[in-house]
Amino acid sequence: MILRVTQYGEPILRKVGKPLTEFDADLAQLADDMVDTMYDEDGIGLAAQQVNLALQICVLDVRPPEGAEVPYNYTFDGKQPPLDLIMPMAIINPKVSIIDETQDVYEEGCLSFPGVNGKVTRPIGVRCEFQDTEGNPHILEADGLLGRCVLHEVDHLNGKLFTDRMDKRDLKRMESRIKKIKRGSRDFLKAQK
Repeated sequence: MILRVTQYGEPILRKVGKPLTEFDADLAQLADDMVDTMYDEDGIGLAAQQVNLALQICVLDVRPPEGAEVPYNYTFDGKQPPLDLIMPMAIINPKVSIIDETQDVYEEGCLSFPGVNGKVTRPIGVRCEFQDTEGNPHILEADGLLGRCVLHEVDHLNGKLFTDRMDKRDLKRMESRIKKIKRGSRDFLKAQK
């Protein structure tokens, strides 16, 4: 099922998600719905706050186009399985640590900020300990786009937005578009009351 994506200005985007303790059919369905929504929006990641839930779950899929080389390094539970076996990936209750402090700048966007993008500096290498929809523990280590996507989505789970980290010039350049999204959110929330 396709879910509605929350937009900047909706308070849920600033809420820290609650850890999940029940690994049941409802959670598996939520993960599937989030993946369907992410694909429907042409995204590569989606956090619970973006579907109006303050929970510690996000999904991602950063497989390159078929036949293209994988543009990042990764290990999943100490191995390097084909990406098709691990993506789309649901990440639940993540604990992230930085394994390579080298900073990299990349232009990011966000489904909760349609039409807004800007340069964001993040560390290159990450380690993410998490659970899958059945509660099984996993460890993902990644750099490049996969590592960046993990950091972006885990920020969402902690109530942080990519605009908090965006290059100040890019943020200024996008200011009117961001304000327009926020106005639209305010109107939407009023209509819901």
